[in-house]
Amino acid sequence: MTSEPNRRKFLGTAAGAAAFTIVPRHALGGPNYVPPSDKVNLAYIGTGTQGLRELLNLVAAPELRIVAVCDPNRDAVGYRDFGRDGLLKNIRDALKKSDWRAGSEGTVPGGREVGRDVVNTFYGDQSCKAYSDFRELLAKQTDLDAVKIMTPDHLHGVIAMAAMKRGKHVIVHKPIANRLEEARKVIDTARTKGVATHFMPWDSNGSMEQVMGWLHDGSIGTLREVHNWSARPMWPQYPLVPKDRPPVPDGFDWDLWLGPEAERPYHPDYTHMVFRGWYDFGGGSMADMGHYSLWTVFNALELSGPTSVEPMLSHQCAMDGPFAYTIKNDYSFPIASAVRFKYPAHGERPAVDLVWYDGGMKPVTPAGVEDLPEEGMMFTGDKGAILAGFRVENPRLLGAKPAPQQPTSARRQRPLGELSPGLKQWVAACKGGAQSPGNFLNASGITEAVNLYGVALRAGRRIVYDAATRRIANVASANRYLSREYRKGWSPEEV
Repeated sequence: MTSEPNRRKFLGTAAGAAAFTIVPRHALGGPNYVPPSDKVNLAYIGTGTQGLRELLNLVAAPELRIVAVCDPNRDAVGYRDFGRDGLLKNIRDALKKSDWRAGSEGTVPGGREVGRDVVNTFYGDQSCKAYSDFRELLAKQTDLDAVKIMTPDHLHGVIAMAAMKRGKHVIVHKPIANRLEEARKVIDTARTKGVATHFMPWDSNGSMEQVMGWLHDGSIGTLREVHNWSARPMWPQYPLVPKDRPPVPDGFDWDLWLGPEAERPYHPDYTHMVFRGWYDFGGGSMADMGHYSLWTVFNALELSGPTSVEPMLSHQCAMDGPFAYTIKNDYSFPIASAVRFKYPAHGERPAVDLVWYDGGMKPVTPAGVEDLPEEGMMFTGDKGAILAGFRVENPRLLGAKPAPQQPTSARRQRPLGELSPGLKQWVAACKGGAQSPGNFLNASGITEAVNLYGVALRAGRRIVYDAATRRIANVASANRYLSREYRKGWSPEEV
């Protein structure tokens, strides 16, 4: 897609399509060939390790054309990952180049120049442009239709709003934003601008159909609690702010990486894979994994506006000379927590509690169950319970006579270049079709919860939430955690 009005009109009209039926598409480039005029021109913002993993499928998708990449880090310097060569092998396999590398042996791939090289190598040309600043990208890339945002969490909201304000369609990874008020502004901007949006966790959510059937027929009586537990975090949760002052790597724009957040000295323990552990830059374990498991639960049960959020969290100690002390910490997430949300009755659904667990914490093992799995979901009522996998897969009634049921099949591994159903619908929405069910407006309940999770943990105590005013009623000081103080030039109004 280009910026010319007549071409945009073509993408949304049958008349335009009919004009090209004289030459069959397969005659031009094979049965799966998509003409350039039918493609969505996409800029890929965020080329760290996870960004590169997901770039591989999009660059191979016939419905898309990656026209630009953007990242404040130029080269593959300072990246960390969960394994030594997994990402490198994925890139080599996608490019069909067994000798491809991002740098010297053992270098973890990442950075905008690596991202550009991946795109250009796959396409066999030099068409992809690279930018360090998303604002420059949005100003100069005139053929742009859409962006995908794969940055650290604290940049998601401002980039999404900047793109939508300029009429660009948006895909964003979780969370929508790591501050509640900013996330609401993102959703409001999507509603006002009417662009196509897609929130990536939708593609990985399970189905609540069987669970809702049991709830409606009274199999467990009245639903009282929903429990969801994760093995995250899989990254360090640093208990202390770094004190040493390593130099900023060459080619890394630390100021751009900070974006809307307050200035501070550079340290690698803030960046790349480990950013999730910091309240300023990440959203913690619930933002990382809860979107995958709970979004469908929130929508099915119509959960929003919790009356209170109560955290139980671990703490860490340190030594000051010969004396031990407990670290007072409102800058990084705890190693482990259990957070209880109380939701009021809605329609025919009674009041229900939802409890999120991370760091190895789990609910009490119910009678008749030998041990709970490492990760899972449980729905408890006054007459029984339903136990399921983390994403509601393979639900079963506890204590009931086993009934013949087809276990949920393993998730199909899509071949390289095949988009998820949600992304296919997003592509159609870019051309004037209906919004994807994974659009931002459909994610307000789960977005509210993952941000209040962080607020309650930082407050370190039960908070009473007034959903009508969007304020914490009992701990006035906790209200500052609902939003952020933006640096000059980085507020939603300025981007």
